[in-house]
Amino acid sequence: MQLQLPAPSPDALAASHSLHRLIADDIDRNSGWISFARYMELALYAPGLGYYSGGAAKLGKDGDFTTAPEITPLFGAALAQVAAGLMAQTRPQILEFGAGTGKLAFDMLTEMQAMGVAVERYAIVELSGELRARQQETLRAFPQVVWLDSLPEAFSGVVFGNEVLDAMPVNLVVKTAGGWLERGVALDESNKFVFRDQPCSNDLARQIPEAGALPEGYVTEVHAQAVGFMHSLGAMLARDGNAGAAILIDYGFPAHEYYHPQRSQGTLMCHYRHHAHPDPFYLPGLQDITAHVDFTAMAQAAVDSGLEMMSYTGQAAFLLDAGIGDLLLRTPPDDAQRYLPQANALQKLVSPAEMGELFKVLAVGRGAALPGRFARHDRSHRL
Repeated sequence: MQLQLPAPSPDALAASHSLHRLIADDIDRNSGWISFARYMELALYAPGLGYYSGGAAKLGKDGDFTTAPEITPLFGAALAQVAAGLMAQTRPQILEFGAGTGKLAFDMLTEMQAMGVAVERYAIVELSGELRARQQETLRAFPQVVWLDSLPEAFSGVVFGNEVLDAMPVNLVVKTAGGWLERGVALDESNKFVFRDQPCSNDLARQIPEAGALPEGYVTEVHAQAVGFMHSLGAMLARDGNAGAAILIDYGFPAHEYYHPQRSQGTLMCHYRHHAHPDPFYLPGLQDITAHVDFTAMAQAAVDSGLEMMSYTGQAAFLLDAGIGDLLLRTPPDDAQRYLPQANALQKLVSPAEMGELFKVLAVGRGAALPGRFARHDRSHRL
């Protein structure tokens, strides 16, 4: 299938070709085959060339996709209400993974400043040099912001990850008459990337509930790296007996919905210049590659690491319980010029037809609890 997508600049095309050669060399070094997770890791994070580690704009009108903080400051202001309550039970610190342009951090810190809530330290773990530079410019008025290259060993406070789990490399598996195979990446005779299957370890298919009942030809993702991240997150929050909480917001499903027989080709999706398409081999390094999140696997990994389930619900319910509707009403409805754009932006965040139901919120932690009103819409029992 020929994709009809905007043409890249000559410099961008040259960078993509360089990344193609780097990945091809990696395939050659590994006997002609690498896992899709390895391909995705290089396509997104290869130093200087990967999508997130290169120099191209990722977010907003000039990028490839738009996230909730870019839509409205009400998103960050609502999360600030939640963070303030949790920090009162832990420590006045925030740790954010993959902070995008820095807009979420800016909106949260601005709101907490207005609330009179002190944030001693706001740490950002960011792998993209281009995004880190944008964050530093956006957050220059907040001296408590620091940047880290990796998770700290121990942390007490509140952790945020907005659209972080979906960007973690995934393994692909396919069901055949002889059992599950791992779908990896090889090179054809013209040096183009192609899918190639080989036997996979039992561990990969173990994440899939009722795997035996799925039809032949069923293709899906397994989230080994994201599970590993959740284990690391749990160890970080549990170390030294500290109290802490983590709030992860992303698009995805519980396992019984994720691995539904009708979802037979998985959830892998690519984003290039605000166009969504299914080809992960198109212009590596110039497009985002994502998969929906298996929230059952994420929650199980957190619990296995010593954390407690605090909440699992849709984004709409979580934001409304956080008071985002009251935040909107700070702007008088009769001031239509200011109110209507904010109301429309809020509608995108909470409408079931847009982000309200597709996006979920998973909250885990130890020694901290959300206010009782969040229990009204909790769906932890559906995980």
